[in-house]
Amino acid sequence: MTGLGKLFRTTAFKLSFAYLVVFTLFAFVTLGYVAWSAEKVLTDQFVSTIENEIDGLAQQYRIGGLRRLVNVVDRRSRTPGASLYLVTTELGERVAGNVGALPPGVIDRVGQFETLYNRTDETDTKPNLALVRVYVLPGGFRLLVGRDIEERIRLRDVIHKAIGYSLLFIGVLGCLGSWFIARRVLKRVDDMTDITRDIMAGDLDGRLKIAGTGDELDRLAENLNDMLDRIGELMRGMREVSDNIAHDLKTPLTRLRNKADEALRTAKTPDELKAALEATIEESDNLIRIFNALLMIARLEAGNAREALADFDAAEAVQDVAELYEAVAEEVGVSLDVSVESGLPIHGSRELLGQAMANLLDNALKYGAASDGSAQTIAVSAQRIGQEVRIVVADHGPGIPEEERSHVLERFVRLESARSRPGFGLGLSLAAAVARLHEGRLLMEDNAPGLRVVLILPLKDAPAAPVALPSAA
Repeated sequence: MTGLGKLFRTTAFKLSFAYLVVFTLFAFVTLGYVAWSAEKVLTDQFVSTIENEIDGLAQQYRIGGLRRLVNVVDRRSRTPGASLYLVTTELGERVAGNVGALPPGVIDRVGQFETLYNRTDETDTKPNLALVRVYVLPGGFRLLVGRDIEERIRLRDVIHKAIGYSLLFIGVLGCLGSWFIARRVLKRVDDMTDITRDIMAGDLDGRLKIAGTGDELDRLAENLNDMLDRIGELMRGMREVSDNIAHDLKTPLTRLRNKADEALRTAKTPDELKAALEATIEESDNLIRIFNALLMIARLEAGNAREALADFDAAEAVQDVAELYEAVAEEVGVSLDVSVESGLPIHGSRELLGQAMANLLDNALKYGAASDGSAQTIAVSAQRIGQEVRIVVADHGPGIPEEERSHVLERFVRLESARSRPGFGLGLSLAAAVARLHEGRLLMEDNAPGLRVVLILPLKDAPAAPVALPSAA
């Protein structure tokens, strides 16, 4: 396809050309209406002039009869101007006036109409056009009063030429404008196409150029760049997950194999075989929990759980989870300080919110012990702030360094101080994924001392502002 043909097929050129056609039709109708109105006004002036002339001649006829009428017509005929007068006999013989010749039968028509004529003082044989009115006088005489309308014809010609030149100018200017706009848009689209081809070829760091005009192409480029950034994060997350699976699952799988091998080699009695099988089942259950958590996080990040969302009270969900963990907290010597505001309606999944709360409380119980050995208190609260629900789980443990807080939201990430405790590093990742599913966010703050985890969710029917979150890859 040639460059010109490619240009003509662009949406920008088609839209510009369509606007040009519409504007041209509008201009044609507008100018045509102006021409028709001007011609109508001029014709009305001619008719008014003829009426005034007839009124004056009628008065003269009433005063002095036909003789006086002929004298007045003869006198007015010698006055230069566009007015026409003619008095004839019944047979059409001219008595007085400045009309020299008329088409056959015109003088016998009564009323107002347009006709061709020649003046008596004109040497040119070319007839002119006039608007006339014919009356029948007593005795069969005819009176014709009219007005030359050549100026109306000239005005019509001027307007028609103006319309033609205007439409021609609009067409040429519109075509040039369409070509310029389409060429400009096509260049930006071609640039985008070249960059996307590079990206498809493997250059995942390539991004679309933004002109800074804020137009629809800039908005499209910004959204595509955001999409590419998100794809890049997911790709990095997939690589990290693959690496983490290779390292973090290798240990339990190796342990599972060694226990099975040890049972085959050393177990002698049914009780020893039973104990080996129970240990194997326990390790298998741990692996199943890991894969279930990974699948849940993947479903949440893909948005596949949105069909199960419904309206529920977040206060009741938080209260139920806190009551469930009170017995567990007592066993490890921890007290729960629960403060939940009633009536916190949100749209989401009660089960997933409960799972996220359980993960946060489980982490607080495992890692939130006070460093000085004093009695530990974990504060759980839920309250309405503006158009949001803020659910807080705060402990007084060692906390998490600020530079590590975004990192621990990734899958299988565990700090060095937590590697000696049971767990797989998926709890915070799942909680962050639940927050994103509910169009909310998960924050970690310093509790001085300890860690304060804040789960922020929009209230039902409240506008949710998009927030850039760290990836939980």
